[in-house]
Amino acid sequence: MTVSTDDIVRRAARLLMTGTRLDLGRMAAELGISRATFFRRVGNRDDLMGAALRLLSDRTWQRALDGWRAEHGDAVRAPDGRLRCLGVMEAYRREVAGSDGLRKLIEAESTVALRVLTDPRGAVQPGLVDAHVDLFRADADAGGLAPLVGLPDLAFAVVRLGESFLYSDILVARPVDLAVVTTLVDTLARGALEPVQGH
Repeated sequence: MTVSTDDIVRRAARLLMTGTRLDLGRMAAELGISRATFFRRVGNRDDLMGAALRLLSDRTWQRALDGWRAEHGDAVRAPDGRLRCLGVMEAYRREVAGSDGLRKLIEAESTVALRVLTDPRGAVQPGLVDAHVDLFRADADAGGLAPLVGLPDLAFAVVRLGESFLYSDILVARPVDLAVVTTLVDTLARGALEPVQGH
């Protein structure tokens, strides 16, 4: 059986979610391929970790979107008027914060994990920024909103702010406070997407 790059990435994602350290040599042996082939398929350890974390991030984002759709259908706002993007972002952050596997990875390998998660040229952050841009654009179009800043800039700011709080216990020795980050992100996004009429 041929082992594809996707097979390796999915296996790495499963390992990370169980709190298991990525050992590339061991993974290659278990998959029955040489280390050279393994590295040709996925690159170095940071590359593989990035691809696996990107896969997990994409799945988490999709679950957040699906959760909104299950509750509100295609509505751009909840009954209380809250924009879809705000609800989806909050659901995403809540799941990331509650991930035991991610928490174990960050505690065991904080420097590597945070570098891979927050690298603007890596696999994870750019994908998350793009997902935010798409959702902001969909909400702005559906809601007839005229954003005050470029959506890529808003998405980058929101993602970076979210990272600062999601990983605050490691970055600055502050407890993770999801209520605070939700208030801050919502305020930032609403201010950029829903400017007060006449201003």
